[in-house]
Amino acid sequence: MKKLVISTGAGMSAESGISTFRDAGGLWEQYPVMQVASAEGFAADPALVHHFYNERRKQLISCVPNEGHRIIAELEKRFDVYVITQNVDDLHERAGSSKVLHLHGELMKARAMDDENLTFRLTPESYVTSVESLFDGHRVRPHIVFFGEAVPNFEPATELAAQADIFVIIGTSLAVYPAASLLHYVRRGVPVYYIDPNPAEVPAGVTVLRCGASEGLRRLADMI
Repeated sequence: MKKLVISTGAGMSAESGISTFRDAGGLWEQYPVMQVASAEGFAADPALVHHFYNERRKQLISCVPNEGHRIIAELEKRFDVYVITQNVDDLHERAGSSKVLHLHGELMKARAMDDENLTFRLTPESYVTSVESLFDGHRVRPHIVFFGEAVPNFEPATELAAQADIFVIIGTSLAVYPAASLLHYVRRGVPVYYIDPNPAEVPAGVTVLRCGASEGLRRLADMI
């Protein structure tokens, strides 16, 4: 079975009602991004950052996977599918994808501040309501890669890209690094597809589908 590796960005979840950063004009719900998505911002006002991510969690719970998410899950019947996502939502998992690698963290998890390997799954009943909230005795932070922090899952992602028999990029401007560089780890001669309504420039040989995620995946499913 061929290994199909799919790299998804914010455009993948846009059809589910989750705004992309670009669509929001560089602000998330009117908060300057560095105030709510940086280690410095968290150190300065952890309560504000916890509040911000709780609001994002409430939004996420009201969203459902879109057709594109479901098509990716269905492709597991034909391919050995691995999803590498820049998105912190859990829509791929909720659609049925079984192998999802999150580059930038997971919104529905919190991480112990004294043990970066210890995470806690959050539910609507177990939101982090204040900076003093404890989970099994641990103070926690969002399980999110803040701006300026290392991306721990990038190396596993490069290994997946290098193993791909087919590589697909969906819903990203290819402007966020290191995720944008995954394309360069794909072996020469491997088919590469790029689905985006406003695609960035890509190397010759990449098949570009200039459309949204669901439409592009419908077309892709017939092509591969």
